Amino acid sequence: MSNNFPHLLSPLDLGFTKIKNRVLMGSMHTGLEEVKNGYKRMAAYFEERAKGGVGLIVTGGIAPNIQGWVGPFSSKLTSKRIARKHRLITNAVHKHDAKICLQILHSGRYGYHPFSVSASDIKSPIGKFKPKALNERGIQKTIRNYVRCAKLSKFAGYDGIEIMGSEGYLINQFITKRTNRRTDNWGGSYENRIKFPLEIVKRTRQEVGEDFIIIFRLSMLDLVEGGSSWEEVVLLAKELEKAGVTLINTGIGWHEARIPTIATMVPRGAFSWVTKRMMGEVNIPLITTNRINTPEKAEELLENGHANMISMARPFLADPYFVKKALNDKSEEINTCIACNQACLDHAFNRKIASCLVNPMACHETEIILKTITNSKNIAVVGAGPAGLAYAITAAERGHAVTLFERSTSIGGQFNMAKKIPGKEEFNETLRYFDNMLKKHQVKLLLNTSFDPVNANKFDNVVLATGIIPRELKINGINHEKVISYIDVLNEKVKVGESVALIGAGGIGFDVAEFLAHKGPSTSLDHVSFMKEWGVDMNLEARGGVEGVHKVKPQSARKVFLIQRKKGKVGAGLGKTTGWIHRFALRNKNVKMLNGVSYDKIDDEGLHYTRNEKQSVLKVDHVVICAGQLSNKAIYEETKKNNQNTILIGGAFESTELDAKRAIDQAVRIAADI
Repeated sequence: MSNNFPHLLSPLDLGFTKIKNRVLMGSMHTGLEEVKNGYKRMAAYFEERAKGGVGLIVTGGIAPNIQGWVGPFSSKLTSKRIARKHRLITNAVHKHDAKICLQILHSGRYGYHPFSVSASDIKSPIGKFKPKALNERGIQKTIRNYVRCAKLSKFAGYDGIEIMGSEGYLINQFITKRTNRRTDNWGGSYENRIKFPLEIVKRTRQEVGEDFIIIFRLSMLDLVEGGSSWEEVVLLAKELEKAGVTLINTGIGWHEARIPTIATMVPRGAFSWVTKRMMGEVNIPLITTNRINTPEKAEELLENGHANMISMARPFLADPYFVKKALNDKSEEINTCIACNQACLDHAFNRKIASCLVNPMACHETEIILKTITNSKNIAVVGAGPAGLAYAITAAERGHAVTLFERSTSIGGQFNMAKKIPGKEEFNETLRYFDNMLKKHQVKLLLNTSFDPVNANKFDNVVLATGIIPRELKINGINHEKVISYIDVLNEKVKVGESVALIGAGGIGFDVAEFLAHKGPSTSLDHVSFMKEWGVDMNLEARGGVEGVHKVKPQSARKVFLIQRKKGKVGAGLGKTTGWIHRFALRNKNVKMLNGVSYDKIDDEGLHYTRNEKQSVLKVDHVVICAGQLSNKAIYEETKKNNQNTILIGGAFESTELDAKRAIDQAVRIAADI
């Protein structure tokens, strides 16, 4: 057993049962809950994490009734017939000395369907449907449905439940005045407003007995105006303990909050101070969460008394063997979650099956299977960007002999630029992981080496992961000395002036704008600076942690204009869960965004353009081209002539937009089949 993580790997005694370590795999809705063969696929998905050493797992949110659906025909647990199907999951997890709880989630006004209900008939700012206010009969029925769901969970073999009381879902909607305008016994005073969660817990405990885990996900920091005060949160925690809760898990922020809580620019463990503030207020164990992605950070938080247990959700998408690697003192081999949200939350909110950018096998355990091969092939992989690295490591892990050619001085490709963007420092972790895996699986890495197509016939297979080249734009004056490439900017090959126009407002444009506008240390590395920038009261004197709090607007290093041809919202193609954050961050730095622009010319004066039939000029020092790219297929035809077993992957295969998620997924799937 590791001596490096004594707190994290120590058991947690709950009296009637013991959890083998202090690691909770937090709840994530993956979309497997609703697909064909979903229970079989969930069983494989959860079993892999149980096999990887996690102590306690919480499932994705399951509705206690139709009104609680997140969306039409979302997963619910309302009968023994459904509960029996869940035994596939619980049996799979229990084989590996792990425990699992089912999360009961009633979406309330967040429900994306016409049957949604809430404490009051107030539409969510991020919802489509106005909810119906529950009457007395509806409230009593909903409580009974929670209790029924808990009893069915026990029948299905779960070790307990987690009652979702945070993130702005139904229980939150009863608790706060923001969403509870009732005048009956379920509204008005705080004591009345918390009756709903307390009745759920009390009646559930009566029905399931004492030997069943009840976790309550408590919204400790709402991050919305009209949210709970800290004194109210503490009062509810104490009442929940009296009502029979076993563990309290920390919830941070409502979904409608305009403060990032889990994106990559959020510092590691940024909100654990909230849980620490609750420590000592109750006598039951507390769980802290949000942006904890390494065993080192988890150990530090436990050692410093921030919590009794650590919840990590997305890190178990990135690496199901997170705990086992920590246990064996191999944390350098952990495939770290970079909190990009591109394949997990973005998929979930678009009703697609979740996965992971750095681990596309997540949630696809039954379809991507890495079998050890008997006949090893000699494979050349050209290009050590994300696609080339993923292919090389996957093929080598299966037993193939892989030689990886990279013409630059280091691996990583576009990731080497991404890691330089303030707020994207986590990309360093993926490069560290790839580097360690190349060594572990004995990939022959040739840096500063271009691949000669003449030598293609020396290999059984050649995989070209040669990436992209920037697309040349046809603008009058495109070769003017003011015009520079985003690649030269991020690689710091040019000294950029005080005023800059960026042509192209996709992911690259937003990254370059952040890179050029940011001044001073990255707030993603300092949670105090982060809280000031986003207006969070760390003294917890403001209601909801934000009401009336002044944001400290960061200074901008330059005057930056972000421009696109399209007439739609600037950055409309960014990720669903992170796009708004990038727009907010740039506006805070006074970056000006222009849409519906046609480019006339570039000259000594600057960038001349037409917008709304009006001609204007931006008198800037530099114009940075961030608009589009082409697949780099320069050596494909010649390589193919010398070796018919030549394929293109990643950006070399398709380059509509830089997309590491698609590139890595494609690379792993192809390497799994060779």
